[in-house]
Amino acid sequence: MENSTTETIGCDLGDKMSDVCVMDTSGRTRRARVASTRKGITTFFSREPAHVVIEVGSHSRWVSELLEGLGHRVTIANARRVKLISASDNKTDEHDAELLARLGRADVHLLAPMKHRRAAVQADLAIAKARDTLVATRTKLVNHVRGTVKSFGERLPKCSARAFARHTRALIPAALETALAPVYETIAKLDEQIRAQDKLIEVKSEANPDVAVLEQVDGVGALTALVFMLTLEDKDRFTNSRMAGAFLGLRPRKKKSGDDDPQLRITKAGDPFVRRLLVLSANYILGPFGKDSDLRRWGLKLAERGGKNAKKRAKVAVARKLAVLLHRLWVTGEVYEPLGYQARRLEDATPHAVTPAPPPSTAGADAAA
Repeated sequence: MENSTTETIGCDLGDKMSDVCVMDTSGRTRRARVASTRKGITTFFSREPAHVVIEVGSHSRWVSELLEGLGHRVTIANARRVKLISASDNKTDEHDAELLARLGRADVHLLAPMKHRRAAVQADLAIAKARDTLVATRTKLVNHVRGTVKSFGERLPKCSARAFARHTRALIPAALETALAPVYETIAKLDEQIRAQDKLIEVKSEANPDVAVLEQVDGVGALTALVFMLTLEDKDRFTNSRMAGAFLGLRPRKKKSGDDDPQLRITKAGDPFVRRLLVLSANYILGPFGKDSDLRRWGLKLAERGGKNAKKRAKVAVARKLAVLLHRLWVTGEVYEPLGYQARRLEDATPHAVTPAPPPSTAGADAAA
């Protein structure tokens, strides 16, 4: 076995203290508590190289990099897949650390191991997520202002969140001026910060020519294209583009048993941010401003099948197909044709039949004979 000659160490990372279970080659265990700091981790793990198993979390990135730098083999367990921990009736930090060690010693595939993105990629992705947080905060403040004004018997006109401060500031009732003035100042500041983040995203997009390839699809902007690429990180990580939908949690769950194969919700695995952006793009594609395309026609046909949730299911299904399409365009770099693209791909993938040449004529030979 791969771990037969080294210790296996399960480490349940905590915000301040981490519980550690060290398992030797014979299966005996000993426990320890380590401060969740660089100094504490370095002091404890300055030892012979071992197989260290940790769960993915807020500390797992820097801890895994530190442990690998100390010469250890590190496995990062996918918390969604380790049901022995999440569903345990004896869930303690000490017990979790021991389970990680035992699973890592038995078979790392039980942990559905994962890899963190490179630091530079994660930093670029943080820009987009910071912008998303700023936009969500602005939306919350705009809704607060509208609700407060409504409670005084007034209504503010409809406008975009970006134009809200300019168009409605003078319409606030005098009685609410003191209460809402600081909110308007904050909204204006958020507008400024969001514009700055948009410029950063624009610069990052222009520096990556593949972003323009993905933007060929109607409804996909620079933000969605860039976040999609940063989330997947490597376009060659999948042997089939269909795997992109599953990776982003857009594949339906499966619970098939015998003849029973119920229709379940999507798994929602992976990064929720890029999944939400894809669903928003799908909503635009199916909306009144979406341009005619195979993807739009397929989604609208799916939405017509009836049921109160038909439109919602259609949006998610289009988002899944969109993820597959974007990955395919990223890999090939080809020109996207909104109509007939799928048919052309199938035609290109199908080997064309070759008409065999007719056998040489034997008439002359027969005559000579």
